[in-house]
Amino acid sequence: MDFALTDEQEAIRENVAGLCNRFDDEYWRDRDQTGAFPDDFHRAMADAGWLGITMPEEYGGAGLGVTEAALMMHEVAKSPGGMSAASAIHINIFGPHPIVVFGNKEQKERFLPALIKGEIKSCFGVTEPNAGLNTTSLQTRAVKDGSKYIANGQKMWTTTGQEADKIMLLARTTPKEDCKKATDGLSLFFTDLNREYCDVRVIDKMGRKSVDSNEVFINDLPIPEEDLIGEEGKGFYYLLHSLNPERVLVGVEGVGLGMNALARAAKYAAEREVFGRPIGQNQGIQHPLAENWMELEAALLMAMKAAFLYDNGEDAGTFANAAKYLGGEAGFKACTQAVMTHGGVGYAKEFTVERLMREVMICRIAPVSPQLILCYIAEKALGLPKSY
Repeated sequence: MDFALTDEQEAIRENVAGLCNRFDDEYWRDRDQTGAFPDDFHRAMADAGWLGITMPEEYGGAGLGVTEAALMMHEVAKSPGGMSAASAIHINIFGPHPIVVFGNKEQKERFLPALIKGEIKSCFGVTEPNAGLNTTSLQTRAVKDGSKYIANGQKMWTTTGQEADKIMLLARTTPKEDCKKATDGLSLFFTDLNREYCDVRVIDKMGRKSVDSNEVFINDLPIPEEDLIGEEGKGFYYLLHSLNPERVLVGVEGVGLGMNALARAAKYAAEREVFGRPIGQNQGIQHPLAENWMELEAALLMAMKAAFLYDNGEDAGTFANAAKYLGGEAGFKACTQAVMTHGGVGYAKEFTVERLMREVMICRIAPVSPQLILCYIAEKALGLPKSY
């Protein structure tokens, strides 16, 4: 058992941290106020080759694993940008996975180099307002019409929809009642997010204002049949291949946010004096922060174990879900404690910890709720009856 990082992995951490730290608190505070997408940050990450960290080398990627992607995203979230920075590039790390695994040669050549270079941006069209986590009940339809499909429906919480050129769209191509299993009949497309047929409306939300979330109303969107990924009706199964990597990434992003907030809290506690002594000398301040440190480090170990198992072809499901749960919970607790450690000024935007607390909620809620993860662990790890 070896916990040491390779020289290459250490270099990833150092180089990503160095790049991200060029974009300071003031930069991200401005983005949080104005809602402007961090284009220059996105461009810097693309130019440095980080958007293609897990994509095949033959298309311009680095060909590395989820372990390296997790190390990268942990550093991004731990930087001043927090979840705003992570979400600006998150889709590029796991989103194109179905193209890499199930796309044909023509699709890979058409899509992957442009995604890696940051020449096109994509978004994910899966969640729906009336389906939520019950993906098999989604109502968006794509009906075959000659050499194309015609799609109609509505998607919810589509991140970067305002910026995206393309959408990874999951739609039902065979009615649910005509399928042997509810998971059959769903197809996956990577196609143009054509505004002539798609009304993309921003959702005004709690945090991460610079990385937009949207409702997408799809009205007779024509999709060329060459934009179908893999076989018709197999889209749900293709998505499953990217679920575990995404859970690992969200978990390490939660840890990164927590470590970001914890470092700020410890610095403030060491410098802030009340009654002639630094507040960090008081155990009432020290002990919660020490707990945060231990919980964050433990969550990071779980995430790295999950990434290791995935990269080595082992069953990573329980550990990936546990990593997402622990990272989200530990990150939330650390960010909340950071605000409390700062006291009144923790509520002020100047000190950043209030933004981190708002942003870390994402790591608890998405892409799967903590309660559903607990159900999954109870069933898969403990052998208890399925409860949903």
